[in-house]
Amino acid sequence: MSALAAALALTLAAGCTNGPAPADDGRGTDRPASRTDTGTGTGTAAAVGQVLAVKIDNVRAARPQTGLDAADIVYVEQVEGGLSRLMAVYATRLPKTVGPVRSARESDLELLRQFDRPALAFSGAQGKLLPLIDKEPLEAVTPQDAEDAYYRGTDKASPHNLYLRPHRVLPSAPGEAALTTGFRHGPAPDGGTPTPSRTVRYPSARFTFTWSQERRGWEITTDGAPTVTADGRRLAPPTVVVQYVDVRRSGYHDVLGNHTPYTETVGSGTAEVLRDGRSHDVRWLRPTATDGTRFTTRDGTPVAFAEGQVWVVFAQRP
Repeated sequence: MSALAAALALTLAAGCTNGPAPADDGRGTDRPASRTDTGTGTGTAAAVGQVLAVKIDNVRAARPQTGLDAADIVYVEQVEGGLSRLMAVYATRLPKTVGPVRSARESDLELLRQFDRPALAFSGAQGKLLPLIDKEPLEAVTPQDAEDAYYRGTDKASPHNLYLRPHRVLPSAPGEAALTTGFRHGPAPDGGTPTPSRTVRYPSARFTFTWSQERRGWEITTDGAPTVTADGRRLAPPTVVVQYVDVRRSGYHDVLGNHTPYTETVGSGTAEVLRDGRSHDVRWLRPTATDGTRFTTRDGTPVAFAEGQVWVVFAQRP
């Protein structure tokens, strides 16, 4: 049994958006199949309530991605070189294909403990990280664990062309009850600031969320280009959370010596909740790794998200 790890963090510092992808510390470092691993790709190991989390490539060469629109939650994280990577979580529906799939990072372990033994699909991880992954209450789904669940596409160059067939990992979507994130859905909180658009910058990536009244969602622009699905449809989640967290240097690095950022998602802090064309300043609290994250107003009133997909962008605490 295993799962993964990932470095999450976003810095609001401005920076270039066209830089080359850094050497991936998981590229070519595949997790060897374990005799005790039940992640066979047949779906027989899937427990009731087990969500599927997939690490998804987000450099220019990997776009447009496939299957992002079906995710219930998309976490945005910073990786080496100030670039971004996504973790998509699926519970209410499983798309036919998801990808491109990329490698795990250390802080994925902390983030994913909020779920009940999730299945985590990733392409590999740094060699020193693999023993930690094997100790986690997660089911690792790599090409070595579930060979028949993956394939190489022909529309992009390697390593940006590895795709997952989710139905070969889980027999069916577990349902909304598996989303033990602490998120609430319902009417918007009072107040808020009218916000036509919001931009979050990393050293080598940026995201702009622009409110569309017609679509009742935030149309996404990544590195200056519209974020679309593989069939050309613009992504527009109803709720976007910019969550301010501590981002520090981890003990892991890529082959070029670039250290992996570690995003600390346990603790407390401030956040911005974007919904219905407005921005709400809120507080977040996650006491332990096995807890979900609560979002409240300053007076402690729970803050509800709009129904539908949620994007959570981890940003460096000011």
